Amino acid sequence: MSRRVLVLAHTGREESLKAAWEACAQLHASGIIPVMQKSELADMEGFFGQMEQPVEILHDHIQLPDVELVMVLGGDGTILRAAELVREEDVPLLGVNLGHVGFLAESERADLAQTVEWIASREYTVEERMTIDVQVWVRGQKIWHTWALNEAAIEKGDRERMLELVTEVDERPLTSFGCDGVVLATPTGSTAYAFSAGGPVVWPEVEALLIVPISAHALFAKPLVVSPRSRLAVEVLNRTDALGVLWCDGRRSVDLPPGARVEVTRSSTPVRLARTHQTPFSARLVRKFELPIHGWRGPVPQSEQIHTGPVPIVRTPRTMPPPPGVRPYEPGSESDPPTEK
Repeated sequence: MSRRVLVLAHTGREESLKAAWEACAQLHASGIIPVMQKSELADMEGFFGQMEQPVEILHDHIQLPDVELVMVLGGDGTILRAAELVREEDVPLLGVNLGHVGFLAESERADLAQTVEWIASREYTVEERMTIDVQVWVRGQKIWHTWALNEAAIEKGDRERMLELVTEVDERPLTSFGCDGVVLATPTGSTAYAFSAGGPVVWPEVEALLIVPISAHALFAKPLVVSPRSRLAVEVLNRTDALGVLWCDGRRSVDLPPGARVEVTRSSTPVRLARTHQTPFSARLVRKFELPIHGWRGPVPQSEQIHTGPVPIVRTPRTMPPPPGVRPYEPGSESDPPTEK
């Protein structure tokens, strides 16, 4: 049976179109049938002309469950769009970063040919990333239900007015404050909006949920890391008539009137990301943020790897002789210091 890889690109950029053209040609040369969405294929061929190699069109020639992998060419925003596309299917995503930071991407633009070789030889593994289930309630009615890979961000709707919010964990109120908003994030989202708001960086394999206030006017408004089994909620208080807006992954939004309630729990459907090499997350942080590591010496070698001579033993007398000209102290002598009575 022929193997098929869906190539998804940000067709609004010339560099992305060029990368998609090269990826399709290299996939075909490796014996893999490239698949594209109809609109993106039209944009690419409108820019470069008709491709010599055949490219199948998603939903016309092939359906998503028949695709082995989605090769995403772009930044984290393009990968988030791809995650929406494969949400209901068990298809992994492999990102090639054409953006700036690209935390979700596995490789860089210069590694495109090597990435195709890894795909052709099936030299990749798949890891699952936690997602969250998001519900919005107004006057006891559920008005919105969606999901997010990075975060659900409650923000103020008017620039000149703060939001009055109260946070809740496991159906118990935690604290209320005026703020610009609150970010409810996954470990994957800890390096996205939550990071910009001052939240902690959480390793992807850690199972947890994050609550990160944005510019809160309160003494107790620190980022919190809670259990992945917890139920988080944020309510827009009726103290003012300020409106809020909820953004999920920066792609889907809904307005939040006073009295609205946002509930977040762990979703049962993860996002699957393909990895071509097992790079430690710490190394990814250093590379993406260009962190200074000069002077690092590395772990101490194991004792069996260290070859040293015998340790010298220095013996000292039990009592040290007094310096020359100094009379040794004798208990009970006149030189005893006076004691208080």
